[in-house]
Amino acid sequence: MAEEWRRSPDEAGSADEGPGPDSGGGSETRPEAGPDAGPDEPYASLLDLPLSSDLNRIGEQLHALVRAQRTLQELLQAVVNITGELELPTVLRRIVRTAMDLVGARYGAMGVLDQEGRLLEEFIPLGLTTKELADLEGVELPRGRGLLGHLIHHPEPLRVIDIARHPESAGFPPGHPPMHSLLGVAISVRGRIYGNLYLSERKDGQPFDRHDEGVIRALAGTAGVAIENARLYQRVQNSSEQFQRLLLPRLPDLRPFTAGAAYLPASAPAAVGGDWYDAMLLPGGACAAVIGDVVGHDLRAAADMSQIRNMLRALYYDQNAPPSTSLARLDRIMDAALDEAPVATALLARLEPADGTWQLRWSSAGHPPPLVVLPDGRVHYLDMEPGLPLGVAPDLPRPDHCRLLPVDSTVILFTDGLVEVPGQPLDRGLDSLAVTASRLAGLAPEELCRALVTHRPGNGHDDKAVIALRTPPLTGYGSS
Repeated sequence: MAEEWRRSPDEAGSADEGPGPDSGGGSETRPEAGPDAGPDEPYASLLDLPLSSDLNRIGEQLHALVRAQRTLQELLQAVVNITGELELPTVLRRIVRTAMDLVGARYGAMGVLDQEGRLLEEFIPLGLTTKELADLEGVELPRGRGLLGHLIHHPEPLRVIDIARHPESAGFPPGHPPMHSLLGVAISVRGRIYGNLYLSERKDGQPFDRHDEGVIRALAGTAGVAIENARLYQRVQNSSEQFQRLLLPRLPDLRPFTAGAAYLPASAPAAVGGDWYDAMLLPGGACAAVIGDVVGHDLRAAADMSQIRNMLRALYYDQNAPPSTSLARLDRIMDAALDEAPVATALLARLEPADGTWQLRWSSAGHPPPLVVLPDGRVHYLDMEPGLPLGVAPDLPRPDHCRLLPVDSTVILFTDGLVEVPGQPLDRGLDSLAVTASRLAGLAPEELCRALVTHRPGNGHDDKAVIALRTPPLTGYGSS
């Protein structure tokens, strides 16, 4: 919006509504009708009716009462709507939209102050039409001068009837929609001004009045609490994500294989989950990779994941044991060593040279199948018997699978958060992932993994992990 809009409107002595109800006029004493009043009695009672001025005053008071009750209900609903959000960008936009609805404003904006509290660091305008946005393309967002600057330096509620006539008005940039009235209210968080809420142009053409100011001031108090909650949530989310990443390994040097991995936390509160990946070079030139997912989205799931990952790493270092044996041993150890064995899915794969090509051996414990990207960009899933998840039936046998792969093939292991969308068939997410992987087949494994979690078909409500291994030339390996 214009620098005007962005700066903040104010007009000393903003006009209030018209004069209040007449306070003059006392009660009038009238003779009471006697017992013999007869037919004149109805007329005597009519004389006791309020005067027209009294009726007008009563009507205005009833109208004000109805408006106040309606506003209170709307404010209560606004509190529910605003405090129900935890993502800060969503909270800020919802505050602006709610304020616009409460006072019937056509335009609204939130200006977030910088650390020094002198200029606007962020400006979030709402209400502009597509054409108005197009007309403002290339125009710098307000930084907090003019009227907006007045509200920054004097954070008292500000009402302006005619922005152009205000002595601190700085005008609007070319293409800015015309705006005349303005209502500005500061929003504080923990005693510090966080930003300013700006409203312009009531839809009924009237200037903002004292009632509007009171409503927005009440909303600003709730907005400060909602912003603080969102900021706390953001800090918790960042700390949780950092904690989760510390539990995940940094991939070692796997040369001659090229490898990559990526992790993205869930968008739900705490942002901690049980997804993990791992990889290791084995004796004889083989490379093992694992992907897993512990059921749950909390610190317990993250702790269980760390234990399972470390136990499995020791087990699959035994090159002579097939992947199914390593998973079966892990399942039995979990059942015996952990007080409450968690349920988890996992897929252990091993790439090893065999007869002038590469052989992929893998076993799945209820996990999504590997996705293979061939050198020519074609993709296919190795959709074989997945077996039961870990922690379900430790004594049941587990299947092994084997597939030959050419040089320069890429094996992608992933968790279900990458492909699951509630209410949609899993096949749709798997197909979408395959299309994306084929389109990005030329990327290095590290870049490919980052791109896959960025362009995921999943909705982000679950954490997700992905690891990719690319088969190197067989020079120096010979055959086994």
